Order: sequence, then structure tokens, then C-alpha cells
Amino acid sequence: MKYIFEVHIRDGYRAEDYAEAWVRASERIQQAPGAQGTELHRKIGDPTTLVAIAHWDSKASRDAMEAQHDPEVKEIIRRAAPFCEIRLIGEFEEPEWVVMPPGNKAG
Repeated sequence: MKYIFEVHIRDGYRAEDYAEAWVRASERIQQAPGAQGTELHRKIGDPTTLVAIAHWDSKASRDAMEAQHDPEVKEIIRRAAPFCEIRLIGEFEEPEWVVMPPGNKAG
């Protein structure tokens, strides 16, 4: 499954300020069972909007990690709060099947 959220960088800060905290938190979170990687993307034409995608083997695995309440992750997020606003886009299941046109270069 995918856990997707949008990050808006506040005035006076840069995406790099958030990215540093995001990497530290992700390194801890990705040690949890079922974690399958994360990505952070900057919106084209808007350097203050980012989208983060966390890949998990299941919603249950992600929920179990969240229930752990890792104090180090909580502190990283608390310190990042002044320079960004985070909005959950949602939790998405992997598609049961995918249809791609011939010659599609996915990924």
C-alpha cells in the first residue's frame, strides 16, 4: 500500500529544511516490519510544495509502526513543525492489475 502526504513549506523556509528532517524520520520508520521505502518529490514550478510517498506491504504493517509511538520520530516531527504544514492525501492499496500502453516506460 502507499501512504501519501503533501507538505507545504512555510514562508522563510526551504524544502531542504524539511527534507533533512524527513530523511532522519524515514531512516527510523523504514526499520519497521513491512516498510518498503519512501520517496519525496518537489512539485514542478512550486519549490514549496512536496509530496511524500511511503510504501508498505500492508496497511496493518503501517498501522503497527504508527502504534509504536517512536519518541525519536515524534521529536523529529515536532522540530520540523514550525517550517511546514503536512496534509494527508490518503492511504492507497496497490492496484490488482495495471494496464499500460505498449512502449510505456514506467518507473
